[in-house]
Amino acid sequence: MTKKLVVVGNGMAPGRVLETLFESSPDQFDVTIFNAEPRVNYNRIMLSPVLSGESTYEDIIIHDEAWYEANNVTLHAGEKVVSIDRENKTVRSEGGVIEGYDNLLIATGSTPFIIPVPGHDLHGVLAYRDLDDVNKMLNAAAKGGRAVVIGGGLLGLEAAAGLKLRGMDVTVIHLMPTLMERQLDPAAGYLLEKELSGRGIDIRTGANTKEIYGDGKVEGVRLEDGTEIDASIVVMAVGIRPSAQLAKDAGLDVNRGILVDCQMRTSDPDIYSVGECVEFEGNCYGLVAPLYEQARICARALTNDAEAAFAHAETSTKLKVTGVDLFSAGDFADGEGRDEIVFRDPAQGIYKRLVLQDNRLIGAVLYGETADGAWFFDKIKKGEEIDADERATLIFGQNFAGGSPLDPMAAVAALPDEAEICGCNGISKGQILNAIDKNELTDLQGVRQCTKASSSCGTCTGLVESLLALKLGDAFDASAKKTVCDCTEFGHDEVRRLIIAKELKSIPAVMQELGWKTSCGCAKCRPALNFYLLASWPGEYVDDNQSRFINERVHANIQKDGTYSVVPRAWGGVTTAAELRAVADVVDKYDIPMVKYTGGQRIDMLGVKKEDLPGVWADLNAAGMVSGHAYGKSLRTVKTCVGSEWCRVGTQDSTGLGIKLEKLMWGSWTPHKVKLAVSGCPRNCAEATCKDIGVVCVDSGYQIHIAGAAGMEVRATDHLTTVTTEEEAIEMCAAVLQAYREQGFYLERIYKWAARIGGAEKVHELIVDDEENRKALFERFKYAQQFSQDDPWAERASGKVDAHEFKTLELVE
Repeated sequence: MTKKLVVVGNGMAPGRVLETLFESSPDQFDVTIFNAEPRVNYNRIMLSPVLSGESTYEDIIIHDEAWYEANNVTLHAGEKVVSIDRENKTVRSEGGVIEGYDNLLIATGSTPFIIPVPGHDLHGVLAYRDLDDVNKMLNAAAKGGRAVVIGGGLLGLEAAAGLKLRGMDVTVIHLMPTLMERQLDPAAGYLLEKELSGRGIDIRTGANTKEIYGDGKVEGVRLEDGTEIDASIVVMAVGIRPSAQLAKDAGLDVNRGILVDCQMRTSDPDIYSVGECVEFEGNCYGLVAPLYEQARICARALTNDAEAAFAHAETSTKLKVTGVDLFSAGDFADGEGRDEIVFRDPAQGIYKRLVLQDNRLIGAVLYGETADGAWFFDKIKKGEEIDADERATLIFGQNFAGGSPLDPMAAVAALPDEAEICGCNGISKGQILNAIDKNELTDLQGVRQCTKASSSCGTCTGLVESLLALKLGDAFDASAKKTVCDCTEFGHDEVRRLIIAKELKSIPAVMQELGWKTSCGCAKCRPALNFYLLASWPGEYVDDNQSRFINERVHANIQKDGTYSVVPRAWGGVTTAAELRAVADVVDKYDIPMVKYTGGQRIDMLGVKKEDLPGVWADLNAAGMVSGHAYGKSLRTVKTCVGSEWCRVGTQDSTGLGIKLEKLMWGSWTPHKVKLAVSGCPRNCAEATCKDIGVVCVDSGYQIHIAGAAGMEVRATDHLTTVTTEEEAIEMCAAVLQAYREQGFYLERIYKWAARIGGAEKVHELIVDDEENRKALFERFKYAQQFSQDDPWAERASGKVDAHEFKTLELVE
């Protein structure tokens, strides 16, 4: 018999309860969720990257609307529960919704602590707990000014770093002498302060807030010593309190938090509780790993697993600020009978401290180099005895444990199955290996989808990939790791986000700020960075010709004999007698050995000597012809049929539409080559249904197709939508192209981009369903084109650009 489970709260902990429940007992409960926030479940620990601009809200959604529908979950979004009737086993929301339950799960989370100093209730005093808080900070950041962050703990520093990246001046006020004193020792706290100060964040430690002043809204903060700091917003990040009032009003046992037993059961056997609102054996938890363990235990208890039992365990800490590597775990305070091992490298900004007691590791602080964090954390949790030989090399980490280098793969293999790999999601080595086996996973993305390991802050990505390699051996394709190249640890998506978030506008700036391993990059990363900067900052970033492949540098296709191929643009495949005469004259003048019609309805002149290229371009330009970009990662061609103007079965003017599309889109640099086609009727003579973007004209208008291919991989397009006017068709096609330009990875074709982001359904959602987004994409594309539609042939024919590239070297005796 199906039981009714009502969940109060829709955060990460109750979400994990339901995931576990649906996996083990999918038909046991009929689930209803009340969420005080007007949205679906999202990853709160990733709010900091949303604030900084490195991620979006969509990136951190855990359960989208489709998930609730697929699992038959009723979600009352924006409905805060205000009372629980335990006698009648019902809950009532602020909006008057009443639901009965067999079992109730309370997951009301926590409430940020607001210091009750004078002025704490002024407009502009903000907390930092949920997406609404982030949106308020983003609105404030858009206006500029200074933000004062009160609290130098994890959340406060993440807020400060995010607001700084958003362009605000930022001051952090922290009562204690060093930052993050609960997670770091003074030495690591000093290094952290030095790093953040170097980023332009004003840090005031040992400072106490006396009052927040302003006339109706925040104008500044006054400290106890009389110092005044101007401010437009104040962010309070000084701690949290369990939100236990609802449970207390219902008569449940409450202390600091809602009291639960080891099965997460409250004083009412039909009511369970998980998350930051819970108190277990005197402990309240604010980090995600123990909350996920609570969720796992709760799900088992709900299915009557009597052996499920939650136990207090040590936790580890990481700071989610890009470029700051920090890890701490266990007890690292000074104390009698404790020893420490310390390693410092001032030049590299590396500090490591291990604390031992009775020959057992009880605490670790790592700054600047944190790869061994999981290994140290596992030793802390197990309480293993450290012998003399191991102690001598312990500080150098797992690879040198016992005095001799350990192969990295052997190091991963040596980790026990229960070793925690992903702290954000509480995923162990054994869970990942089991998921790889059970689901026949072969790549990082598959592991992320099945286990969520590495899907949050991403710091465990290397470990997860090592487990894939360990499990799959030679079958694991290391090249599938989506870093841009060997010069960096960042993937294409991370680089794209950080270029915008950090407002990086040159290749040296990207390499410096993102910690490139090489001084100048390589032939893989420089062209990618050049494109990402062009796409991100049109009109601001100047194209770096030396960061392009040879074909794009000389704007012609190199052939196997070292000569070049030149393809003039033929708008929609249409030409004129004058253009044909100009081509014939150029062929004769420069003795070009072959002229060929291409598959894209253009003329290709093959065998042009490099030194003749400027002359060929000049003569073609004089006849009104421009580069066809047959060499570039750009729009190549728009193929058309003759359409209704000439064909007896044509339904629309396909040639005219093709010319309009090509004249709008030519010159736009894209992640890979792009081919378009417009067919005048469903007979599809222009082969629009195997192009990157295709339009098929029908009686009722224009079918828009995307994500086709006819090269090494052959793929029919997906039908995106049908529109009624040419204007709509042009807007739709340009919006698709701009979305691809903004989201595509360098050298990724449109069909691969579409598949990666979720297929045609996702593209439909972004562009067809979301009219506002579509129009914004269209406007951004038109804006970027202002800076793109300069014919490169004309620039080089005139000798203004890279004239030396085309001169023949002469030997002088």
